[in-house]
Amino acid sequence: VRRVFYQDLSTLIEKGLSRSSLVKSFIKGGKKKMLNLSISSSTRAIQNPKSPFTLNPKFSAPSTIKLINPTSRKLNLNCQYSDQQQRPDVSQPRQENPKVFIGHSIYKGKAVLTVEPRPPEFAPLDSGAFKLTKEGFVLLQFAPAAGVRQYDWSRKQIFSLSVTEIGNLISLGARDSCEFFHDPFKGKSDEGRVRKVLKVEPLPDGSGHFFNLSVQNKLINMDESIYIPVTKAEFAILVSAFNFAVPYLLGWHTFANSIRPEDTTRLNNANSRSGADLEWNR
Repeated sequence: VRRVFYQDLSTLIEKGLSRSSLVKSFIKGGKKKMLNLSISSSTRAIQNPKSPFTLNPKFSAPSTIKLINPTSRKLNLNCQYSDQQQRPDVSQPRQENPKVFIGHSIYKGKAVLTVEPRPPEFAPLDSGAFKLTKEGFVLLQFAPAAGVRQYDWSRKQIFSLSVTEIGNLISLGARDSCEFFHDPFKGKSDEGRVRKVLKVEPLPDGSGHFFNLSVQNKLINMDESIYIPVTKAEFAILVSAFNFAVPYLLGWHTFANSIRPEDTTRLNNANSRSGADLEWNR
């Protein structure tokens, strides 16, 4: 580089340029030539065979040396959290809750008693709301024994307990008894031809209650009586289940689930002078 610089300088002197012109010419062209010479001096990469690093020939000045490791790569790691499972898909239609059938059975040597709840019934109104049309009940099924741990379900007899009758059973003491009479055809042409009587009486030793269902059906000339003893523990389970089921049989759970803060505020503002408010403001 130094030799080329002096050659160019000698050429300019031979042309007879003055010192000031020589300086200007050097400023305009000299630096550019030296830079071009430095950049294009070599096109081969300088590499040590024992080293994995390569020297870029375009930047041969010591202050601009770049070391490139061919084995190193820059990796970008992007982490994304998906909450698809946590958020429900509103585009999919909401499926109705599947029906569930439950029951509790008491097995004895001469008969079996199965207790099953039945839900209340509702009817839609023009306003979009629903109204209770029929309260739920508890279905009692009695089946006589047909052998050891075998029962004849073809001869089963059923008795539906209303909410009020369930309350009577819940309030029974250890020495109390109750009796229920049903006529499935009451108010119809066959009234009195089918009679069902359920008696719940305390056992003589005070260990529980005695359930006895008698059915007289004159339509098919049938007279059946099935009885089963229920211990204190078994009766306590029935009472606990009845206590839990009564609000649902009344349909009050649907009312509780439909309560919203904004709805109650709007209703209270609309009916600020209702009878209930006047009652509590006294």
